[in-house]
Amino acid sequence: MGKSTKTLLWLTIFSIAMGYLESSVVVYLRTIMYPGGFDFPLVPFDRQLAVTEIFREAATVIMLLGAGIIAGKTFSGRFAWFIYCFAVWDIFYYIFLKALLNWPESLMTWDILFLIPVTWVGPVISPVIVSLTMILLALIIVYFGEKTSTRILPKEWGFLIAGSLVLIMAFTWDFSKFILKHFTLEELFSLPGKKPLYDLGLQYIPESFNWLLFWAGEFIILTGIAIIFFRLRRKS
Repeated sequence: MGKSTKTLLWLTIFSIAMGYLESSVVVYLRTIMYPGGFDFPLVPFDRQLAVTEIFREAATVIMLLGAGIIAGKTFSGRFAWFIYCFAVWDIFYYIFLKALLNWPESLMTWDILFLIPVTWVGPVISPVIVSLTMILLALIIVYFGEKTSTRILPKEWGFLIAGSLVLIMAFTWDFSKFILKHFTLEELFSLPGKKPLYDLGLQYIPESFNWLLFWAGEFIILTGIAIIFFRLRRKS
């Protein structure tokens, strides 16, 4: 078994285990806060619990990043292993939730994806598609990294970053639209404290997902991945 294959195996196992850990935390939270099953609008969070949850999300990303940094030898290698771990973790998070809670009901079920810096929401299938895209890019970098330098060029980073920003807009679009129905941008920056936003957020029910932005972001990223793939294939 080659070094990359062994790394791939153990990082896959690590990421699946982290996916189970993440889903088990959600099982505990939903048992306590949503005994009748999770649905929108959100129930009020105790401030300490809300802060703990935000830092838990940040800690999870740091752990996945740490695994990538340890496994990779170059910047692109570390980046590849990080996004691979992140993607496998995310996919198995939903697989374990389905096994433990029989949730989500379908791939179109709405979910809260992140809370940093604002609430990200989307149908379950949307983060799964993003995760599969991340796995594709990671495996391309790892595969060609065995044969040649896999440094991602500035133009390629431009596609990846631009596409990612468009995806973030897609995931935050509906919640931001909801907030801007109640506050102007000027009012948001002049609010005394976060309580008005917190109270308003508890009334939020997702209405529509911006699929146009989502597929635009995916197209931009896949274009960048295609450019990387064909360049590395020519080099090897």
